[in-house]
Amino acid sequence: MKNVKIISVSGRVTILLLSLILSANAFAHHVLGRPAYSLNEDSNTPPSMEVETQIGNYFVTYMIFPAFPRPGEKGRINIYASRIDNGDTLSVPVTFMVRNDGWFTDSAEETLGTQEVYDGVYRQGFVFKEKGSYIITAKFEADGEPYIIDFPLQIGESTSMLPIGIALGSIVLILAGVNILQRKRLMREKIREVRDSS
Repeated sequence: MKNVKIISVSGRVTILLLSLILSANAFAHHVLGRPAYSLNEDSNTPPSMEVETQIGNYFVTYMIFPAFPRPGEKGRINIYASRIDNGDTLSVPVTFMVRNDGWFTDSAEETLGTQEVYDGVYRQGFVFKEKGSYIITAKFEADGEPYIIDFPLQIGESTSMLPIGIALGSIVLILAGVNILQRKRLMREKIREVRDSS
């Protein structure tokens, strides 16, 4: 009888654990009660980047939506700009440009568009066909001075480990080469000592 109770208790624990594991997966695809597959650049998801900075006479905040932009999907850049001294919203057109960010890439700049302020926000949509690292540039002129704001944009998964992997691989190869040279030198010295002693 005792063996039967132990088996039934362990069986209950197993069933409880399995039901907890399976129920956790059921909630994984929902964000705030909405299915994740219905989210787009107009959804209330958090931005992938939100940066506040001061440039010249303006306080600028820019955001990139959605949180993880992917190739072929619509995204959006929002820029808020206001004067530092009186808080007035910037009201001149802003031109958005893009270029590849990388060591071995073509850095030709393309224009995404020129936007007017709407409700205190400049909104620029985008769709990138290929994954990669890009630099977005927002340009405007105010009070007779040009303003240029650059910020990074990652489309798809990052491949930033490539330079780090190359550096680490180079270090390992150098260390292995030095180790081999040291062993050869020590072997020559031992052979020389054996010849000199005989």
